[in-house]
Amino acid sequence: MKALICGAGIAGLALAKRLHHHGWEVHLVDHAPGPRTQGYVIDFFGPGYEALSAMGLQSQLREFASPVEEFRYIDDRGRTTVSVDYALFSKALNGEIASIMRPALERMLRESLAEEIDLRYGVTIDRIDDKAVLSDGTTIDADLIVGADGIHSRVRSLAFGGDDACLRYLGMHTGAFVFTDPEAFTQVRGRFVLTETLNRQMGFYGLGEGRVAVFTVHRNPDPALPGDPRETLRHEYAGMGDLAERALAQCPPPDQVYYDQVAQTDIPSWHNGRVTLVGDAAHAVSLIAGQGASLGIAGAYVLAERLHRSSSVSEGVADYERRWRPVATDVQTAARDRVTEWFLPTSPVKLLLRRWGFRAMRLPGLDRLLVGPLFPKDHRTVAELVA
Repeated sequence: MKALICGAGIAGLALAKRLHHHGWEVHLVDHAPGPRTQGYVIDFFGPGYEALSAMGLQSQLREFASPVEEFRYIDDRGRTTVSVDYALFSKALNGEIASIMRPALERMLRESLAEEIDLRYGVTIDRIDDKAVLSDGTTIDADLIVGADGIHSRVRSLAFGGDDACLRYLGMHTGAFVFTDPEAFTQVRGRFVLTETLNRQMGFYGLGEGRVAVFTVHRNPDPALPGDPRETLRHEYAGMGDLAERALAQCPPPDQVYYDQVAQTDIPSWHNGRVTLVGDAAHAVSLIAGQGASLGIAGAYVLAERLHRSSSVSEGVADYERRWRPVATDVQTAARDRVTEWFLPTSPVKLLLRRWGFRAMRLPGLDRLLVGPLFPKDHRTVAELVA
């Protein structure tokens, strides 16, 4: 059996690895000229953690992870308003959580691929007919074509419709970049530091050697993206304190800044004949849900396992969607209904409620009760989903 996967991100790499494990010939293409370097620090837990463990990659995940000792909010004067020991989160999840940069997670998966997997950058799918026609003029006669190419999926546009028909905009923009500043690094080393602000937020994490990773999110009623993301960031996040000003002053050129709208993918079906979608292309849950990478890997794992256990590709992709869609939909719904105001408060009262909630986590007996909603585990296990 032959698979063509479009998108060498987290979900595409995981699917390529697992399909090859089951004996498939795998071709993996990505329109980017090479591996991406932009991205967030993410808390990786839940079904993706289970899937990586099942794939034998738990030790590699720990090796590539970025240790965090403290979760902290600061005001515009740099004063700490909330401080939580990160061990509380780890305890609530029985140690099954790792903080890791998205590019590092991709690198871990990429380095785990077998040499036989055909991985090509600077190439995408131009047309899907009897054979898939690639942008370099070659064709591939694949039994399975997978769109793992993110929220603005090329494969989805070819087989299901464009972004206008598939995206639910959540009223926010987000950005990420890395800058070098030894003094700023000293302030955030070993910590995940967030600004305690209304309608906008910056987060900081020390990467080592004076480098600091930054992510941003702010409310914006217009989904259209700016022509110059660096200038937009400098305008939107001005006046948020010394750490923010240091970051904005050293924000790299626009082509080195990740910038996008915060949205969810909402599409009636993930499969159409031999074409199917995984990860954000199928079910982007958004930054505020915090489980996109985990769901991307777990969904890819479920797809590979159901294909392996099914008598045909059409049966396998349909069964994958039937089993996996409820998990992704639950996370999407929770993000819209419960997480948004917690993540990005719109009033001083809501900000104070969040502050008190985090402070209460330090009280004996309340840690698991209050941490639970931030890291939900009320899903069927991956083993149950693929059985």
